[in-house]
Amino acid sequence: MRVLINGAGIAGPTLAWFLAKAGARITIIEKSHSLLSYGQNIDINGSAIAIIRKMGLLDQIRRFNTTEKGTQFIDPKGRPFAPFPVNNGSSISFTSQFEILRGDLAAILHEATKDHPNIKYLFGTTIEEIISNTDDTVKVKSSNGEVQEFDLLVAADGQWSKVRKQCFPPEYVNVVDKGMYAVYWTIPRLPSDNDWWNVYQALGSRIITLRPDPHGTIRAMFTCMPCNDTQKKAWLEASKGDRQTKRELLSREFADAGWQTQRLLDTVDQAPDFYFQAIQQIKMSKWSNSRVVCLGDAAYAPTPLTGAGASLAIIGAYVLAGELSKLDASEHPSKAFEAYETTFRPFVEETQNIPFFVPAIAHPETAWKRWLFHTFVWTVSKVVATPWVANRFGGNNEEDFPLPQYPSFDDKGPK
Repeated sequence: MRVLINGAGIAGPTLAWFLAKAGARITIIEKSHSLLSYGQNIDINGSAIAIIRKMGLLDQIRRFNTTEKGTQFIDPKGRPFAPFPVNNGSSISFTSQFEILRGDLAAILHEATKDHPNIKYLFGTTIEEIISNTDDTVKVKSSNGEVQEFDLLVAADGQWSKVRKQCFPPEYVNVVDKGMYAVYWTIPRLPSDNDWWNVYQALGSRIITLRPDPHGTIRAMFTCMPCNDTQKKAWLEASKGDRQTKRELLSREFADAGWQTQRLLDTVDQAPDFYFQAIQQIKMSKWSNSRVVCLGDAAYAPTPLTGAGASLAIIGAYVLAGELSKLDASEHPSKAFEAYETTFRPFVEETQNIPFFVPAIAHPETAWKRWLFHTFVWTVSKVVATPWVANRFGGNNEEDFPLPQYPSFDDKGPK
């Protein structure tokens, strides 16, 4: 089986690892000229941990843990309160036991696959044109000028997938806007910084957070839910502009936010990984079209609000690879695509089902709403600190999606 995967993030290399065990020949193309080390915190939870264990990578994941001790909220005077420490095996911590930076996870997956004889990486390469997608093959022209045929093409190129745009009609894709923007970047660490995820809620539906990483720096984030039409227009226009436009918006919108706002604003221009994102879900009515299939965020971006994007990418890759491994040589890949979607879609839809009050509840617009939220989280933090409560709600690392068993994946490493 000749497989082309577009995207060397999380989903693509995971899929390649398992497909290589089943004897497929895989080419992974990535538009970046090298593996990007950037990216903020992501969680690996539930059944994704079981898959990482099958890949023999759990120790590597632990080695690159962000060192985050837990989550704590910051009051209007800059003082921490309402701590939620990491509690291994517990579902009541905002910080995962397997917290890792996206760039570090991508590097681990790349390292695990780059030397496999059946896997080839092409960096600095894009799909220029999908010439045909027929019953027999999918023909692709790459930016390096090569025209090649493959048995299937996997769009693992993220939320705004260019492969998806070429191969699926617009009505297949529903973009669900959550009314929130997030801005991420890395800043120098100061001696006064700690190893907690510090969450400060400014008034006017704004949040500022600082998180540790294992590289001696701090990961900063601003989030905002625009409160009126003028704000909504300003944030939308800034999202399409250059860094200077975004910087000016942040300076304007967060100038009076308090806490460590000015420190963060002063570092925007020097940040190598400044990222400005509208928080939106991707929901596709169908994940495949003939010999092309979408995987991970390209098919079902759940938003960072769920904390499940990486886990969905890993589990989806395992299921897709497993269903493809069951095909006979004469069978069309669409059979496996349909089984992948039938098996995995219910879990995806459940994960994407965000309560209507999220994220608004965490973005109080007024002082009294913030007081109510602070009172609530302080109370919860006290309750869950009770040992019997922690034990009662343990188990967030247990399998949340029953993993199908595939004979091709029985042994412990790539062939």
